[in-house]
Parts: sequence; C-alpha cells; structure tokens
Amino acid sequence: MHAGTDTDFSLALTGRDGFTATGGFGALERATAHLDAPFAVLSLPALRHNAADLQRRADGKPIRVASKSIRSRGMLRAVLSLPGFQGILAYALPEALWLSEEFDDVVVAYPSMDRTALARLAADARARERVTLMVDSADHLDRLVPFASATAPLRVCVDLDASLRLGPSVHLGMRRSPVHSPEEAVALARDIVRCPGLSLVGVMSYEGQIAGLGDDAGSFAHRAQIRALRALSGKELADRRADAVAAVRRALEEAGAPALEFVNGGGTGSFETTAREAAVTELAAGSGLYAPTLFDGYRAFKPQPAAVFALPVVRRPAPGLVTVLGGGWIASGPAGQDRVPVPVWPTGLRLLGTEGAGEVQTPLSGPAADTLSLGDRVWFRHAKAGELCEHVNTLHLVDGERLVASIPTYRGDGKAFLG
Repeated sequence: MHAGTDTDFSLALTGRDGFTATGGFGALERATAHLDAPFAVLSLPALRHNAADLQRRADGKPIRVASKSIRSRGMLRAVLSLPGFQGILAYALPEALWLSEEFDDVVVAYPSMDRTALARLAADARARERVTLMVDSADHLDRLVPFASATAPLRVCVDLDASLRLGPSVHLGMRRSPVHSPEEAVALARDIVRCPGLSLVGVMSYEGQIAGLGDDAGSFAHRAQIRALRALSGKELADRRADAVAAVRRALEEAGAPALEFVNGGGTGSFETTAREAAVTELAAGSGLYAPTLFDGYRAFKPQPAAVFALPVVRRPAPGLVTVLGGGWIASGPAGQDRVPVPVWPTGLRLLGTEGAGEVQTPLSGPAADTLSLGDRVWFRHAKAGELCEHVNTLHLVDGERLVASIPTYRGDGKAFLG
C-alpha cells in the first residue's frame, strides 16, 4: 500500500476531471486495486475544481473552512494553503483546542458547555489568542466568566439568528440562536463589553434556509417555490444583518471597546448572495469541497463529486441481487431518502425499499448485480460531507490512476469530538 503522508499531495494545481470524467471509475478501480474495501477516496482533481469554484463564487472575500465537513487535519492543512481560504470554523471546543496547536484562527461555531475544555483554554495563552467561542445569550456569558480574567480575556463571537420569521408561527431556517433582531444583538454585545474577561471579536450567522436548500431539483412548482423563498429570505436577512452589524459596531465604539474583527456568513449554497453583502467580511464553507449528493440540486453552481466510498460484494442471494458489507452510513437531518448513501458505480444498482442501507449489510438490486462477483466493489456517494469521515480512519487521495497519499481522518487520529 502506498505510504503517503499529509505532505505528499497538493491542491494548489489546476485540474478539472474527477470521478465523473470519462473512465473515471475505471481509473479509480485501478488506482485502488490493492486496497481492501470498505474504504473512502477523495479525488484531488475534483477537490481542486471545487475549491477554485468556491473562490470564484466568494468574489474576493476570504472563506473560513467548516471543519465539520472536512474532518481531516491533513485536508484542512491542504485547503488552507490555497489562496482565498483563511481560518477554520470548528464544531467543538476540544476539537478547536487540538487544531489550535497548528492553526492560528479557529472559531467554534457552537456554544460549549465543556468545563474541562474551557479550563484548558483559559490556561493556554496561545489557545486564547487563536480560539474564538460562540455565544448567543447572557447565560452563555455566565458560563464563561469563571474561566476568564481581565488579564487573560476569552475571545467571543455573537451568533445572530439567520432564520426567516413570518409572524409568530412561521419559522424558516435553523433553530439556533435566540438573538434575531439588531436590538437583541446590541444588548448581548453590551453585556459582553461589561464582562472584563471577555472580548467581542465577531458576529456570525448561518442562513441554512438559503444555503441548504437546492433550487434546481424536483418539479417546476417546487423549484419556483424554493427560489421564491430563498430570494425573500435573502433580502430580509441582508437588511437585518447589515442593521445588526452596524448597531454592534456603534455599541463597541461608544464603549471604547476594540472593533469587530470579522462578520461571518453564508454556506456553500448561498455564496452568490452572501458575498454581495457589505456587512459580511468572510464566508464559510466546507461541504462544497467534497460535494456530497445534497449539493446536486443547485442552479448557481455544479460541484464535482469528490468523495466516494467502496463496499465489497460479499453475497449473491439471488439473480439480480448482490449484498455488500456495511452501508448504513446515513446522514444527519430529517429522515428521508435524501439522507441515504447512493450507489453510483456500477450504474443501475439501487437500494431495496424493504431493507435500505443496513448496519452491517446492504442488498442491492438491478441489472448490474449480475455482472458482479464476490469481492468486487460497489462505489457509493454519501449524502453529507464530513459525516463520511466518521466511518473511516483514512482518506485515500487519488489523482487519475495514481493513489497519491493516504491521510488520517479525525477518527484515524483517535479523535471523536461528538462521541
């Protein structure tokens, strides 16, 4: 097996052809013929293409990389070596502390109640300079104050709710922060300024109801409805976010506090609109690099599938059927067909409605089943990006017919930050 390391590959090259290119899966089979499935593969040409497309769509604004979608320190290192990518958006404080040993700008996107990790942060001068915590209420401040001091302040960011609220009963978007209005953002900012051990450095908002809704799939009526909702929510958020950021900046100036360092917004699916907002200084993305199936249905961009995984055929229970080992790699979110892995090679295979993707075995049907022998691979795409890495220790990086490197995932590094 190729003994590649984190430094044996580069994304800083031009390239356009991934698994979908002519002969793509044939080349992939040859590049990985010596590996025993199950395993996961990333196409370096597809990653390069997707990174370049994100840079184009960001329109000059820096892109903070969402680590939950990448979940490999080596891959984070490679992406952050590219022009246009700057900083990490982490998902857990212990993860951020680990990453801050190498990376100097890590924002934790979700509030932390981890007292052990907070104590570690408070005791580590370098980490305090590199890690920013997320808050959305005075209760969060009360949790942080015991770990802070005026001489060793903790960096914090206000999470501004990005959802669209139409009256008291209609809520479109993520259930995240209770801070929705500019007035609520200013009130929290003033509370932070009054805490001598905290320093407000940023504002963040994630517009999941825009970034996470594909607008180029389904019926004409469905597409029209999604596009209308995205446009309505985008206009409302742009106005409200601008007002909130301006009000927070004024409040900090009036208090004699340092100015905001960043205003983070967006997601892979909303770069075109968020990049145009003057109030937003940086964008956030990660899923668009791997391009899982949930990103197949967008009008404004067409990423190349970069991440796939292979499962071995272990049974032939009947004509027109094969069974592969494992497969129940279900993505998070509302349970539905769009969250299950999709067999993509050989073409013409599908999950059984009576069994679906199983914990330890997955039956597949279709004409291609009769062309497969025991030990052959079936290639799948995952519905979401980083969750694939929770199932494997290693990402094998392929360029054409060459296996260029094999790098550890978080799991391969012995890290399970949500488990």
